[in-house]
Amino acid sequence: MQINNTNNRQQIDLKGVKYVRGNSPIDDNTPKDKSDKLIGELDKMSMINNVGITKPEFELGLTREELEKRTHKDYLTTKKMLAVDAPEYLALSDGDKEALKHLTKAAARLDKVEMILDDHNNLAFKEYLEKEIAKGNEDARLTKILFDAQKGIFALDRDSNMIKLAKGLEPKKGIGVYPSDLTREEFHAILIKMMKEGKVDEVAKILNQRSVVERDGDELKATDYVDYFKEDFECMASELEKAAETSTNEDFNEYLKLQAKALRTADPMLDGYADKKWATLQDTPLEFTITRENYSDEMTESVVENPELKKLLDENGIVPVSKDCLGGRVGIVNKEGTDAILNVKKYLPLMAQNMPLNDKYIQNISADKESKQTMVDVDLVGVYGDVGEYRAGITLAENLPNDDKLSVSELGGGRRNVYHRQIRLITSDDAREKMQKRLDAILNKDLHKYYNDEADHWFTIGHENGHSLGPKSGTEGLGKYKSIIEENKADMVSLAMLDVLTDAGMYTKEQKEQMIVTYAADNMLMAKPTLSQAHRVRSVMQNYFFIKEGAMSISKDGVLDVNIDKMVETAKKMLKEIIEVQLSGDFSRGEKYVNDYFVWTPEMETLAQNIKKVSKTLNGKVESPLADKLLSE
Repeated sequence: MQINNTNNRQQIDLKGVKYVRGNSPIDDNTPKDKSDKLIGELDKMSMINNVGITKPEFELGLTREELEKRTHKDYLTTKKMLAVDAPEYLALSDGDKEALKHLTKAAARLDKVEMILDDHNNLAFKEYLEKEIAKGNEDARLTKILFDAQKGIFALDRDSNMIKLAKGLEPKKGIGVYPSDLTREEFHAILIKMMKEGKVDEVAKILNQRSVVERDGDELKATDYVDYFKEDFECMASELEKAAETSTNEDFNEYLKLQAKALRTADPMLDGYADKKWATLQDTPLEFTITRENYSDEMTESVVENPELKKLLDENGIVPVSKDCLGGRVGIVNKEGTDAILNVKKYLPLMAQNMPLNDKYIQNISADKESKQTMVDVDLVGVYGDVGEYRAGITLAENLPNDDKLSVSELGGGRRNVYHRQIRLITSDDAREKMQKRLDAILNKDLHKYYNDEADHWFTIGHENGHSLGPKSGTEGLGKYKSIIEENKADMVSLAMLDVLTDAGMYTKEQKEQMIVTYAADNMLMAKPTLSQAHRVRSVMQNYFFIKEGAMSISKDGVLDVNIDKMVETAKKMLKEIIEVQLSGDFSRGEKYVNDYFVWTPEMETLAQNIKKVSKTLNGKVESPLADKLLSE
């Protein structure tokens, strides 16, 4: 929901510069109570000339000192997407170059859409910054750099501090998809009342993953994303259809047309058909994805914590699913990288066969059938919306569609892994030097020989395929712990399968050891995360579990040691526990499991301080020169 500020009187901003009416100065040093009183008196006086003095719509949240620090290159790292003269782009046919332009324009539209989903104030704050920059406000210019990087007012940094670019505002549990003043207690009470009055269908719409919820008297109403973002989605659909007219790959074009249709009609099944086709794409020159993942909405998932409400939902067959955040990815498929990644596909049935308790659930990968899993390595042109939000970290790869999507649950479709080359590649000497300093600070020197930054990519391949293994349904009851436990599972699949895959010939013994040590070193954090950071919470849980089991240790000086021979067996043990929790679908069991292992020890804190001594990076930004050029055409 966009905030509109309308006032026929002149608005005079009081932030960052001194203003004078007559002999009355107002600046940032004026006490708040006196400032408010003075503004009120001046406003009354100004009515004579129909000139009003109002407070600004927003107040910047960070000091100049903090802004200068956080926008410095030592603190704000940069990931560069493809250049204008990138060989990958120049090698494309004219038709695919033209298609790429339209795909980029379609994906870029999701920046605006996702900002609305992320927080009610994002678009208004962006407009405010732009107006202030036009006036020469340097603080606004620096704030806009951070805003564009994290694509919103709020973001956690690598220190797990919540960065608030606007003073006086707080992030909401329901992000931008629920009324900003809706509390969890009121939300539950309204749903209970509606269900008791027989409004089950409306409650189901409220609790699905693709609706924006607004107040409707003393009730709530839900609007499907397609209807809510009608203008934006229509624009995207039009661009996809234009891309399909010139793209050289017929399979890809069929997908684009299906996705365009889904953007125009509020029917989840249409997205299902588009997702199902997308998941089959393997040999295409171009990559385009609308990502839909639900990690940020903490309001929807809270309903399973209310016994009365959960009972009503169960009785009426309503499965609550957190709201999707939307992202866009545009790129060029890298054939050499894709061929290397595809090597794992023949081992997926073997991995499925070796999953714990595999006789108790259905998984996406079958041990005795051809795997419905495609994989591509992509040179990125642009990342937008949820995919492009650089908040402590940025997406390295994705395995989609998720199990809650109809292409998987109803249409029997497969899944697709997309790996982001520009995010993972370390190309500069400066970056390698920083990596070595980090290793010197935290890792036993005897283990340095095993560290290989490429091994992190191998581990990520195992992680993404791990999402296709294990229970494919029934985990919604875990509520806010569902994502943490799922991410934990994917990591443990990657690690637990190393002996099996080494014996099968996928990895050498040396590669296995490199993956183990690289995983352990990269899993160390520079601060204790919050529970909302699923990917980081699972790192703490794993570190605590592996230390408890004697597979890893951290000295009192904050130096990590790894017992390579115990790591795989320990991962197998943790993976089995995870599967048992997922099969239970029980919120209290999931909560206990996370709390038991989400333990930040004094040794972890010492190691974290060691990282901080050699690494200043707090957040990052993306630069997309080729995308910027295409958007301007």
